[in-house]
Amino acid sequence: MRWEDFRPSDNVEDRRGDGGGGGGGFGIPMGRGGGGLGIGAMVVLGLVGWALGIDPRILIQGAEMARGGGNPGYEQPDRRSPPAPRPQGSGGQVTDQYGRLAQRILGNTEDVWKEVLPAQANKAYVPTGMVLYTRGTRSGCGSAQSAMGPFYCPLDRKVYLDTTFFDEMQRKFRTGGDFAYAYVIAHEVGHHIQNVLGILGKVQRRQQDVDEREANQLSVRIELMADCLAGVWANKSNEKYNAINDEDIRQAIAAAQAIGDDRLQSQSRGQVMPDSFTHGSSEQRVRWLKTGLRTGQVQSCDTFRTSRL
Repeated sequence: MRWEDFRPSDNVEDRRGDGGGGGGGFGIPMGRGGGGLGIGAMVVLGLVGWALGIDPRILIQGAEMARGGGNPGYEQPDRRSPPAPRPQGSGGQVTDQYGRLAQRILGNTEDVWKEVLPAQANKAYVPTGMVLYTRGTRSGCGSAQSAMGPFYCPLDRKVYLDTTFFDEMQRKFRTGGDFAYAYVIAHEVGHHIQNVLGILGKVQRRQQDVDEREANQLSVRIELMADCLAGVWANKSNEKYNAINDEDIRQAIAAAQAIGDDRLQSQSRGQVMPDSFTHGSSEQRVRWLKTGLRTGQVQSCDTFRTSRL
């Protein structure tokens, strides 16, 4: 993927090296399961649900799922080392590889969506911000921890990313590559698109009025739509910049397969419980990503108007 040719976004705030303040989780009770959201559950949540973060309830549901079956296969990242110096260059641009990639992928999503969203949804695109951090920081949705994985906070309209997650993808999920990392970012930007379109707020309100099983199903629809929107971005970006090849597509598909709820549950618990899915199966995630890649149409990503997810 030739991301070096993309324009770097001006909407990236690099907090890496600031000391990792924030501590703890969102501080919300564990829903129907009782108990607090401990750091161990947060680690599981980050590894199993990297794309979580739409709202605290969805994060907690993911933690409840992991907690219910135990997760001995995952380990807590080492947080004892001091924060690394902030890899920031002149003019507000980061200079490390992951930071530069994140900044330029975000810039490309801005350039693509400012054209696509008005044309396809008759809606002006207001860019999301991105916060790069190490270990922990504060977000508009509460405390952000690297154990949560990348997430989008609708309250401050920012994507939060500890770039060491890309190393975790390689180590824990055995997947990676520049376009796989771009897919992670584009997925979170997809949640921002949902927010701009007013979809997130409606779904969150609905989740407050239904039982856990239906709330999980709504979460799956939201996440699969974000996968599809990531595919739409890639389609339209490639039309304009011709920066993606077949190997890049294979990287993204491999990443989507690796983080399906069924595969993660099977690996961590030895059994699959579809009613507890919050993101969708590997097959679903790949299929919806491919839908966006194939069509390049926002309308094709409407997971709320289909009986087959």
